[in-house]
Amino acid sequence: MSLLLVSKNRNLKPYKEALLELDPNLDIEIWPGISKPEKVQFAVAWRHPANLFEKFPNLKVISSLGAGVDHLLKDDTIPESIRFTRIVAPSLSGQMADYVLTAVLNIIRKTDHYIDQQRKAVWKPLESLKKSDITVGVMGLGEIGSEVAEMLKKNGFSVCGWARSRKSIDGVNCYTKGELGAFLNQTNIVICLLPLTPETNGILDLDLFKGLKKPAYLINVARGEHLVQEDLIYALDTDLIHHATLDVFSQEPLPESHPFWGREKITITPHIASVTDPKESAELILENYKRMLSGMELLHKVDREAGY
Repeated sequence: MSLLLVSKNRNLKPYKEALLELDPNLDIEIWPGISKPEKVQFAVAWRHPANLFEKFPNLKVISSLGAGVDHLLKDDTIPESIRFTRIVAPSLSGQMADYVLTAVLNIIRKTDHYIDQQRKAVWKPLESLKKSDITVGVMGLGEIGSEVAEMLKKNGFSVCGWARSRKSIDGVNCYTKGELGAFLNQTNIVICLLPLTPETNGILDLDLFKGLKKPAYLINVARGEHLVQEDLIYALDTDLIHHATLDVFSQEPLPESHPFWGREKITITPHIASVTDPKESAELILENYKRMLSGMELLHKVDREAGY
C-alpha cells in the first residue's frame, strides 16, 4: 500500500519528511514520480493536474492538503466511490483569526492611508473609525469562521454572522441562508470565509456590495472565485466599498498586469492568511490513512453534495 502526495504548485517534500518522521515504514510517493499506481490507496492533493486520479485503480480516499476542497469537487473525473477528507488543523483557525483581526484593525485605524502618506512624505492625522460605530459580518461560520467571529467579539467588535444553516455563537447575531439581506444591512466590514460551492461562486458581487451598511469594506480570505472582480472595481470607484483586503484570487499568483495592482483602495497579500503546517498536517493525514487501512470512520469527511 502506498500514500501519494500531489500538487502542481506546492513543495511537498516537507510533508513527506514529516510523515516519515511519524512512521518511517510508510511508502510515500510524490507526483509525478509514481512507480506503481496500482499500490496507491490514499492520496493527498492540492491543485492537482486534471484527470490524474483516473490512473489509480485502487484509490479509496483523497485528502485535501487544506481546509478547502473545491479543487477536488470540481474534478468530475474522480469516481463517486472515492471519499474526500480535508485538513482541519487548530493552527489554521488561529492564523486566520489573527489575519482577519489585523485587517479589521488596519481598516478602522486607516493604516493603509498612513502607509501611502509615508511614501509621499505627508503628515496628516486622520480620524479613526470607532468600534462602537461599526459591525463586522462574517460569511461562513464553520470551524474557522466561528473562531474568527469569536476573536473579533473578544476584541470589542460588534459581530454578526451568516451561514447556510443556523449557528449559535455567544454574543454573535447569527443569520441563516434566507436572511442575507438582513445580515448585510447591519454589516460594515464583510469577511468572506465561505466554502466555494456553485451557490457561493460569485457571491461577492455588486448586489451584495449595495446591501452593506455604509461605510462598507471587504475582506476576502476564502476563495478568489467568490469575488466578481469587475463589480469590486466599480464598487471601489463609486465608494460603495471604501477598501478591500484580498488574500485569495481566481488566478494565483496574481498576474503583474492585473487591475488590482497599484490601487490605493486594495490591500493584497499572497494567499498567506492561513498556511498549512507540514508537521501538524502530517499527524492528521497519517491518522486518516491508518483509519482507512483499518476500515474505521474517517475524520473530517467532506459532504460532496453540500460542498464542504
